[in-house]
Amino acid sequence: MTEVMTVLGPVAAADLGYVDAHEHLFLRTPALPGDEFWDEDKSTEEAAAVRASGISAIIDLTPVGLGRRPTALAKLSTDAGLHVVAATGYHRAAHYPAWHWAREVSEDVLLDVLLTDLTTGIDDRDWAGPRPVSSTIRAGVVKLGASYQRITADEHRWFRAGAEAARQVGVPVAVHCETGTAAHDILDLLAELGIAAHRVLLCHTDRNADLDLHLELASRGAHLVYDTVGRIKYGPDARILDLIEGMAAAGLAGQVCLGTDVGRRSMLRAYGGGPGMDVLGRTFLPRLERRLGRDLVDLVMRDAPASLFSSTPQAARATPG
Repeated sequence: MTEVMTVLGPVAAADLGYVDAHEHLFLRTPALPGDEFWDEDKSTEEAAAVRASGISAIIDLTPVGLGRRPTALAKLSTDAGLHVVAATGYHRAAHYPAWHWAREVSEDVLLDVLLTDLTTGIDDRDWAGPRPVSSTIRAGVVKLGASYQRITADEHRWFRAGAEAARQVGVPVAVHCETGTAAHDILDLLAELGIAAHRVLLCHTDRNADLDLHLELASRGAHLVYDTVGRIKYGPDARILDLIEGMAAAGLAGQVCLGTDVGRRSMLRAYGGGPGMDVLGRTFLPRLERRLGRDLVDLVMRDAPASLFSSTPQAARATPG
């Protein structure tokens, strides 16, 4: 039986139910000044709305240094009644100031931080230097990030540490693709580092709504997450429905996941904004079911995430190619 590491411990992948595959439940980053969200009650309110919409698991892709709160995530998971998977890893370079420790420490230290998060526990201070572990809440996915159209020198270092940690522990890797770019480069680099494409989730691919590109990426084995649901500044939700329909016609819908990636306080209904974290279950999934049927919804919301987020240590420890 395959398992997924949640903030409350391992859960059978088949028991996750419907999964929102890209969210942030707490976030604080210098890249988004004034848009952080940190209030436990408000985050719990958002998560409870997600649960009420029919979704029973959230993948929180907040990496090192961006305001992770593992103990608060565990309490939220219990209070809101849903599974939460926490992340470790390093985001794209824009999220870390020039003086940030992640730019300066050795790759051995970068790796040690990630392995500690995955095997022992995430520090409640979100690691600002050598530290004792203050929680036993473990991460279940590695999150990395690439810049627009390229992977910078710092990001290459973070990719090396992230890939090695994922290989050793057997968890998948989720990668921020800025505006949906550099996806083939990301898969190429991760392959060099020993991470097979079927263990990779490419985020924000729907921001570059190029179906031919998506078919190429999925044909390599990658999973794609369409995570701008409800965020109309990127285009109408109909474009995401069209993409899913195109992937389904090619027999590749099983490599599509969905999320909303609400990375700003102004996007959360608990703070008076919108569209709200529950927009996926509240408005999008009914549209998807009307167009393509319930079996397709089950495939992208339940089956694809369960396959991707399962721990597979033997495959992960294959020799890098």
